[in-house]
Amino acid sequence: MTHLIRAEWTKLFTTRVWLGLLLGACVMVIGFAVLLTSFAGNPESGIPAVGTPLYEELAMANAVNVNVLFLIVGIIGMTQEYRHRTATPTFLTTPRRGNVVIAKLLAYALAATLFALVVLVVNYAAVAVHAGVRGAAPALDADNLATLGSSGLALVIYAVIGVGLGALLRNQVGAIVGGLVYLFVIEPIIRSIPATSGAYKWMPGGALEALTATFEGPDLLEAWQGGALLLGYGLLAALLGTFLAVRRDIA
Repeated sequence: MTHLIRAEWTKLFTTRVWLGLLLGACVMVIGFAVLLTSFAGNPESGIPAVGTPLYEELAMANAVNVNVLFLIVGIIGMTQEYRHRTATPTFLTTPRRGNVVIAKLLAYALAATLFALVVLVVNYAAVAVHAGVRGAAPALDADNLATLGSSGLALVIYAVIGVGLGALLRNQVGAIVGGLVYLFVIEPIIRSIPATSGAYKWMPGGALEALTATFEGPDLLEAWQGGALLLGYGLLAALLGTFLAVRRDIA
């Protein structure tokens, strides 16, 4: 298993895709941090004032806004085998396909952990600088560290979901487009319609908001329940992806 994980890391870091996604995540998180802090305390924005506990929770959870890029990292990690037609030699070299998918899940979970740490550091630095200019830089106390940790965990889980989604669909463009449509179209529609808004808390977006205390969804779960539910989605995607990769033909 170790050599399979090492091989996946080699595939990941021999291209510049990971660098582009990581840089994109850093730029996005800086932009979100600046916007959040700029409008903090504005009555029309509804964002709590700088220095308040609610503002600091939102600011520390700001990194989860780049979850889509972590989802894409996982999708690319799985679907590149089919896009570049390397799945056949990969599975011939390792006939137990389940081991290949498990290695991908572990490799990209570890890579996502490193990427998440970078994003969290950038997020905190951006918030600290901007909020500090306004006289109230957030401290790295236990509450803020817990929010940062839950945000990082959520990003890693989305990368795992991406690997599972890639194994389910195999088509890279289709998986990425499907993920984007779900995150930015389907979930917002379900959340905004009164008849379906109650189901939102059981969806990945609702679980993410509960875990990271972003206070956007209606009737959210407790933070630990949201974390458990989001982790369950990640494990379900991984299990289904592994099962289908083992059962169906490569071509």
